[in-house]
Amino acid sequence: MTAAPLMTLTWTDHVTGRAGFLVVDRLVRGVSSGGLRMRPGCTLEEVAGLARGMTMKEALHYNPEGRYIPLGGAKGGIDCDPQDPAAYGLLVRYLRAMRPYIESFWTTGEDLGLSQDLVDRAAAEAGLVSSIQAVYPLLDDEAAARERLADAFAVEVDGIGLDELVGGCGVAESVLAALDRAGTPYAGTRVAVQGLGTMGGATARFLARAGLRIVAVADVKGTIANPDGLDVESLLAARDAYGTVDRGVLRPADRELPGDAWLSADAEVLVPAAVSYAIDTANQGEITARWIVEAANMPVLADAERLLAARGVTVLPDVVVNSGTNAWWWWTLFGDIGADADEAFAHTRRSMRALIDRTLARAEADGTTPRAAAHAIVTDRLPVIAERFGWYR
Repeated sequence: MTAAPLMTLTWTDHVTGRAGFLVVDRLVRGVSSGGLRMRPGCTLEEVAGLARGMTMKEALHYNPEGRYIPLGGAKGGIDCDPQDPAAYGLLVRYLRAMRPYIESFWTTGEDLGLSQDLVDRAAAEAGLVSSIQAVYPLLDDEAAARERLADAFAVEVDGIGLDELVGGCGVAESVLAALDRAGTPYAGTRVAVQGLGTMGGATARFLARAGLRIVAVADVKGTIANPDGLDVESLLAARDAYGTVDRGVLRPADRELPGDAWLSADAEVLVPAAVSYAIDTANQGEITARWIVEAANMPVLADAERLLAARGVTVLPDVVVNSGTNAWWWWTLFGDIGADADEAFAHTRRSMRALIDRTLARAEADGTTPRAAAHAIVTDRLPVIAERFGWYR
C-alpha cells in the first residue's frame, strides 16, 4: 500500500475561488468508491489519505462468496463550510466539473458536511443520473438493484433513516467485539463521543441500548457530560441537521463543559466521530480511556497513536470501524441483503464483528497495532482481488 494514487485532481471554482479535490487511489473492475466531504480547510493531502483508506475498506470486506465485489478506493473534497450560503452552488459546480469521472469510474455519496439527500439533489442539477452511476454496468439487474437501494434509503427506525444508522451500528459492534475479547462487561462501561451527527449519534444510540453508559458527548457548542449517564434519546431528538444539541433539553445533573473536555472524560471508550486530526501529540496525554474507536476518518494522528500505544491505549482504526456504511450500500445494491432494517443490522453486526476479531487477532499474533494489522490483512488480500478481478494503480 505504498504506490502513488492512480489520479489526483485539484479544481478551482470560478465563482468563489474555492478549491475542490478528487483522488482516485485504485480501480477494481474499472470502478472506485468513496464519498464527498465538504469542510473548511479540506486539503488534497487529506483527500488522498481518505482515498487510500477507501481502498482498504473495500478490500477488508471482500467475501468471495458474496455478490458484492470490492471496488477501488477514491475520495472527493471541497474546501468550504457546508453552512456557508454559497456552499450548495459550489457543490453543484464541483459535481458538474467531476461529471465525466462520476459517469465513468467514481461512485460517491455523503460524507462529512454533506447528506445523501443534498448530494442527490446537487447531482441531478449537475446533470448526473446518479452519484453512483459508474457501478451500474457491473450489476446483474440494474433496475431491481436501484429499486432495492431506493427502498432501503426510505426505511426509518425510530424516526432515523436506515442509511444513517448502519454506520453507527458497525461502530458500536466494533466496540462490543473489543469489549468481549477483553472480557469487559457492557454494563458499567463508560463512553465519550465526539460528534452527535449521523455517525456519532447512531453509535451512541446502539451503545446505550447495549447497556453501556454514555457519559459525555461533544458538539460545536461544547461537551455535555453526566457521570451517571446522559439521556441519549433526548439528545438525539434535540439535534439540528448538523448534530448540534439544543441545550434546553438538558437535565439538572447534565453539565456543560468546554469542547475538548470529551478527551479527558472518565471513560473506558472514546469515540471520535466528528472531524479528522482531532487527537494529536499535544492532547493525547489527556486521554485516560483504554480504547479509542475511530468512527470519524483519520481522527488520530500517527505520532499521537504511537504515543497512545506506548501507554497501553488501543486505537481501533477507521478503515475497519467505520467501514459499515460503505459496505451496506454495496451489500444492498448488489443484493446480498434486502431493504430491511433487521437484515441490514444483523449482516452489519456479523461482518463487523468478524472483521474486528480478525484484526485484533492479527495484531496480537504479529505483536503490532490494530491499524498495522489491518494493513497487513489488506496487503494479503489485494493480490487475490487483483488476480480475480483486475485492478489499476
